[in-house]
Amino acid sequence: MKRIGIYGKSISDKNLPFLEKLVSSIRNKVNADLFFHQNLEIYNQLFSSHESEHIFADDDLIKNPVDLLISFGGDGTFLDTATMIKDSQIPILGINAGRLGFLANITQDDIDQAVLAISTKQYKIDKRTLLQINNSMELLNKPCQFALNEITLIKKDSSSMLKIHAEINDQFLNTYWADGLIIATPTGSTAYSLSCGGPILTPGSDNFVITPVSPHNLNLRPLVVSDNENITLKAESREGQFLLTMDSQSFTVDNNKIVQLKKAEFTLSLIELEDQNFFRTIRNKLFWGKDSRN
Repeated sequence: MKRIGIYGKSISDKNLPFLEKLVSSIRNKVNADLFFHQNLEIYNQLFSSHESEHIFADDDLIKNPVDLLISFGGDGTFLDTATMIKDSQIPILGINAGRLGFLANITQDDIDQAVLAISTKQYKIDKRTLLQINNSMELLNKPCQFALNEITLIKKDSSSMLKIHAEINDQFLNTYWADGLIIATPTGSTAYSLSCGGPILTPGSDNFVITPVSPHNLNLRPLVVSDNENITLKAESREGQFLLTMDSQSFTVDNNKIVQLKKAEFTLSLIELEDQNFFRTIRNKLFWGKDSRN
């Protein structure tokens, strides 16, 4: 019997019937025990009598992993899910109850198809590269800090721009005068980096992209580098501190602290239905081909 977990944050009244449909479809089509994140415990209409104790907290999945984890929400919820499972290699299926949905791209209309695919194992596993802070214990006093989308050095709200020194494999790259600097994975190339003029990278491209945020020098362009490179950053701010973000997490860091970045030694397993692929997703999400003049 499968062990299937469902993770979500606060569920709007509009999306609660959507979640109930998902749970009902799994019960009817999959021989599985369902486990619900503690955020969903208040929605007691989701539980049958024998499932009332199947509640898990963030750390429980490492000790007692499920076979598959469903992320119910938008891309932000999906990023939180990726942070929660760490290096456990639990495959994630993203159900889109949000807006854009590059990562959580299963819609309400696709629920029955997705559940059938789970039941028959007719799906693909897409391995996504992660970006890791190599000196996270020294920098943040936290082990194994990583991001699926991007790691960003960004100025605090009221401060002036940052001065960011960047090195690649101990070779000086540039000093960026900017509001911030984004180091994005291929997955993150369609997120914050894209909104700052960065290129779209395909998931298997084995690259990172370095994208400045509102640079003072307009001739500073995004740069694509191999994901085998070690990236070292040091930021200075007049305020004496800057923000270091990893997807949805944010930390305040003092000036001149060294930030060492590299590709993580593990990947994230993303479930794709057999008729899904990256190019179809970006066509749909970015409305390519929708202009009737083309």
